Amino acid sequence: MTVQIIISPAGERLVVIPEGEYERLVEAAEDLADLRAVREFEKRLAAGDEELVSSETVDRLLRGENRIRVWRESRGLAAGALAKAAGITQAYLSQLEAGKRDGSVDVLKRIALALRLSLGDIA
Repeated sequence: MTVQIIISPAGERLVVIPEGEYERLVEAAEDLADLRAVREFEKRLAAGDEELVSSETVDRLLRGENRIRVWRESRGLAAGALAKAAGITQAYLSQLEAGKRDGSVDVLKRIALALRLSLGDIA
């Protein structure tokens, strides 16, 4: 690495390196940050604080499909089972999934809890 040290008018030592070497250092720092993020995710995954989501589920969510239905089906739950776990009727759940009815915050919280999600994941 070619390094030149210069002294600023304020007496500060400055290091000058070729731009290509600087770009390699920045890339290496970014790679290290990515590696740390992956390791942290793996720890959280092993602890059960994170989960892997299938590309099909992600695609459906990105297409704007009803989030409750997508997550319910992703979790392998029948509508009746989710309705029972959330303390609502299956008809009410069906209306929510069809977009014919808005759920109260309380109901959405109970559905999220039953799906092991945050409220933001379904709202």
